[in-house]
Amino acid sequence: MSTPDLGGVVVATALPYRADATAPAGLAVDYDAYAAHCRWLVDNGCRGVGPNGSLGEYSSLTDEERRRVARTAIETVGDDGIVVVGVHGPGSHQAKYWAEVAAEDGADGLLCLPPTMYRANRGEVLAHFEAVASVGLPVMVYNNPIDTKVDLTPALLAEIARIDNVVAVKEFSGDVRRVLEIREQAPGLDVISGADDVVLESLLMGATGWFAGFPNVFPAESVRLFDLARSGKLEEARALYEPLVAAFRWDSRTEFVQAIKLGMDLVGRYGGPCRPPRGQLTGEHREQVTADMRRALASLGVE
Repeated sequence: MSTPDLGGVVVATALPYRADATAPAGLAVDYDAYAAHCRWLVDNGCRGVGPNGSLGEYSSLTDEERRRVARTAIETVGDDGIVVVGVHGPGSHQAKYWAEVAAEDGADGLLCLPPTMYRANRGEVLAHFEAVASVGLPVMVYNNPIDTKVDLTPALLAEIARIDNVVAVKEFSGDVRRVLEIREQAPGLDVISGADDVVLESLLMGATGWFAGFPNVFPAESVRLFDLARSGKLEEARALYEPLVAAFRWDSRTEFVQAIKLGMDLVGRYGGPCRPPRGQLTGEHREQVTADMRRALASLGVE
């Protein structure tokens, strides 16, 4: 039996809201706009989408909204791509619940952080992923030590990789040395680049996917970068990548959701506002994101 593959360019989708005084924080999820965005990403060559990630503001959604967001992505993409649903939760019982719901609704795979509000130890991390993987869908574990304060080191990933249905790791530590070390210690685990500003370096070291933020802004160009890197066309890949990196660095900053949504606005897509706890960008940040985006767009020949 072949191992399920969650590689390629899978976009961690931003979530559009519309003003509604009766909705949480005065913002209602715009499901029609979200469906159109998912369709646009797949039509522009992305392998799939990832609803209910951090970029999708999953923690600011009601349970009903969170399930409907995932269903919207699944129904929209259909057989034209894969949908890897975020099932992050404070405890294994919550994450497993979201995994069961995702399986019931037709997801292709799951993305899962360690426990999100607790600095779990080794045994607790393993138990968390065992519970989620027991649902039966392929699981991409997510290493984000910056936000979770739990580091899925290569040694720990070697243990996690022995859990049935765990097939990949979204690596967001920013340390590109980890790619080879993970491949050495957990050779059956696909390494997926999780940080946009080290994606080329990660792909050149053997990452097989990009679970990405800025392809919300320029998906076709991001797919081209991925394909150039994977095919070893380094000179062309570097020429495309270098002018984008200043914008990509926002993917690793506290304001990454707001920055990517602003980037969408700048290219004529709808990014829009965020729900709390995320506020508006400061004037200084807005100016810097705009400048970084303008440079990226100029390099791509986009007005």
